[in-house]
This record gives sequence, structure tokens and C-alpha cells, in this order.
Amino acid sequence: MAKKITTPVVIEFNDEIETVETVKAPSTVGKEAGKGSKGRPTVAGSARQMRLAAREARVAAGGKVQRGRPSVQTSARQAKLAVQAARVAAGGVVKRGRPAIKKVDEVAAEVAA
Repeated sequence: MAKKITTPVVIEFNDEIETVETVKAPSTVGKEAGKGSKGRPTVAGSARQMRLAAREARVAAGGKVQRGRPSVQTSARQAKLAVQAARVAAGGVVKRGRPAIKKVDEVAAEVAA
């Protein structure tokens, strides 16, 4: 049987001090001491392990791993992003976000001028 680990804990409540011992379950004793492995064990011939091995082989062969949903190159968003990238490459500034609204004082000053 695995030994239990007890840890004294000091609790202070309304100027009263109590000491309580906490007991850890025997199944976690070996894991905290650095023995055993954490998590679920891997199955060598599983579909996921085969997929991961194929992915590692692709990377080792100089291939690339793409993640996420592939983009449609002919979409309106991709065209807009290409225009923005061309503008930045040419030295332009790409403004993002909602346009600023002029304050009432600034509008009144412009009308008076």
C-alpha cells in the first residue's frame, strides 16, 4: 500500500488559529514525487499517432504544416487584403477601425471660422 502524505495547514478565522492536516490520495503520491507519467497513456498504433508521425515526416522532409481553415484566394476579403498589402509595400498607411467622430466643439469652431 502506498504511503499517505499529510500536510499541516494553519487556518486563522476570527483571531482563532486552528491547525488542520490535509491528506493526499495515494494515487497522486508517486506523480508528485516525479515517478510515473501524467495524463492518458498513448496507444502506438492509433490513428492519431499515425497522423502525428506523418506530420513529423512531412516537416522533416522540408514540407510545411498548414493549420486552420484554408482561405479562398478569389474571395472579396482576400482581394481587399492584397490591396492593403500593396499599399503598405508602397509606403502608404492603412487605417483600421471606425472613423473618428468630430466633437461638437470642433464642429462649432469650424462653422464659426
